[in-house]
Formats: sequence, structure tokens, C-alpha cells
Amino acid sequence: MTIKQLSIFIENKAGTLTTVLDLLSKVGIQIIASTIADTQEFGIYRVICAEPSKAYKVLRTANISVQLTDVLAVQIDDKPGAAANVIDIFSKNDINISYMYSFLLKGKGVLVMRAVPADRANELLMLNKIGFITEDDLK
Repeated sequence: MTIKQLSIFIENKAGTLTTVLDLLSKVGIQIIASTIADTQEFGIYRVICAEPSKAYKVLRTANISVQLTDVLAVQIDDKPGAAANVIDIFSKNDINISYMYSFLLKGKGVLVMRAVPADRANELLMLNKIGFITEDDLK
């Protein structure tokens, strides 16, 4: 139910994102989805890619601050209300969503999220027969 996400810490100045993207491009890393959360001084660039461990090593070798974390990757139908249904289940069961972003993969919606507590969120997905993607689905 979880996939690996890169959380890349970058300075909030021109060129830093280009450096990260160039490094990943040069080794053939395909970015599937990404989002940036920023402050005045730095940003957190969250990335879902086909080869997260390889991407992590490349970035660390280049002295870029990066973490590899597990996130939920919930598969939903690409139709209005599908995301709301999942969030409603979590809300009714006191699951907090720290952050979330989404993308389309092979005609289905995917919600990437950090849910707390994660074990209870996983349990609710199983109990409610809600699909998820794996890292194999990203290849």
C-alpha cells in the first residue's frame, strides 16, 4: 500500500530545481508526479519516480539533501467525488492527512498522502476495499 517518495530539500533560489532535474534526467530517472511546498528560504520537492532508490543515491552523491519515505498511494476512479470518498473514510476514523497530492496513472487517479496513523489508514483501505498502487505499477 505504500510507495517510496523522495523529499528533496532545495534552496528557494533560481537554478536549484534545475540542478535536481538535470541530475535525474542524466541517469534516466522518469518523474511520475511531483509537488513543491515552499517557504521564503527553502522548498521541499516531493517526487514519485520509477526508480526511487537509484534517484536517492544520485542525489546523495551530489550532496543534495534528500529523504526516502513511505507514502500511501491510493488508487481511485477518475471521476468527481472519488477522492472525497477516501478522505471521508479517513476523517470519520480520526486519520489525519499531513499532505496530499494526486496524479493520473493508466486512466486511474492516484492520491499520494502522508496519513497518521499510517497503520490504521492501511487497515481502513483494506477494510473498505480501496485499491492502491505499488512501485511495480510505476515502471
